[in-house]
Amino acid sequence: MVSREISLDDIESWEYIELDTCYDISVQNEHNYYINAGDDFLVHNSSKSYSIVQLLIEIAYNNPKTRISIVSHSLPHIKRGVYRDFKSIMENWGLWQDNDFSFSDFIYTYPNGSYIELFGLEDESKARGPARDVLFINEANLIKRTLYDQLLMRTTGKVFLDWNPADFVNWVYEIADNPENKRIHSTYLNNLPNLSESQIKNIEQYKNLPDDFMWKVYGLGQRGAAKELIYTQWKLYDTAPEGDVFYGLDFGYVHPAALIKVTHHEGENYFEEIIYQSGLTLSDLTRLIKEKVPERATIYADAAEPKSIEELYRQGFNIKPAQKDVWAGIVKMKSYPINIHFHSQNLRREFMSYKWKKDKNDNVIEEPVKANDDALDASRYAVFTHLTKMRFEVSVF
Repeated sequence: MVSREISLDDIESWEYIELDTCYDISVQNEHNYYINAGDDFLVHNSSKSYSIVQLLIEIAYNNPKTRISIVSHSLPHIKRGVYRDFKSIMENWGLWQDNDFSFSDFIYTYPNGSYIELFGLEDESKARGPARDVLFINEANLIKRTLYDQLLMRTTGKVFLDWNPADFVNWVYEIADNPENKRIHSTYLNNLPNLSESQIKNIEQYKNLPDDFMWKVYGLGQRGAAKELIYTQWKLYDTAPEGDVFYGLDFGYVHPAALIKVTHHEGENYFEEIIYQSGLTLSDLTRLIKEKVPERATIYADAAEPKSIEELYRQGFNIKPAQKDVWAGIVKMKSYPINIHFHSQNLRREFMSYKWKKDKNDNVIEEPVKANDDALDASRYAVFTHLTKMRFEVSVF
């Protein structure tokens, strides 16, 4: 057998293969909790929150002087989600009365003395507030375990939790795996009569992604797979198709400054390394961008460098601060097939080595190792900011 050294140029595609099979525990007994999530968890567009709110309204309406709390990590999240569901259901059932709802306290009081209050936990002291009879924590994985414990201590009756199982490790799984608790499994397939064709299409398009993370979590409702490598599949290309072009910029001096071109075409992203160089002053970077980027091209830059962004803006660049949510940005990146330009060697190395951190027990956690990620940060800035914004604009019009 003849052996030879393989160079980076020999690698045309990348695929992570998971050999181990993981099983969730099926729970039969019912005790104090109703746990909602997928693969024995409720998932995206499966009617988990809507159905729970319907039940809570029934409880409040038929049981006088029942105290019910609907809680999430923030009040804006409540307003965008379960509050809309709550008001819509109440109106559809002919129960809503404006005079019975306190918009200042976000509490609806029923004629029989029952009430449903909705609040966020931006102020963590709210978890140590008055007692209640029934508790519903929406997107429970987004709050701390200590806050859950405080809420639980002040709840005399049933507790409902729901979440999408995108996390690798989270305290909610301990609750779900407790055999004393009841887990309810549903996916979008259980809610098809209430979903539009567009919603179904948006979910089922995840089937066709090379990386199966999005389909497993948001389609099948399985827990996020604890693969240490973050980007498990991508392909190389020579020439990008015509499409929507935008750029991501990560500033650096000791670490390389990285400018990545992204072409979005028919649901796929094509990445090309334009600048990847250490020791660049802002003047040097300005000169290189002028040489390599078309005038008025959109650039999304690291929002932690407002002074540098302002300087480049004054030089005439169409540069904007990027959204920096790392986890949401990585999920957005993984939502589209990834194509990397053949000559973008630094970008390819980063894709091949980018990994999740591990805790002291060697469990993968949803935070990337902060090393050799300059080009990937720039890529994430561009994709997450530009494509999230595009989706919002489409939904408005």
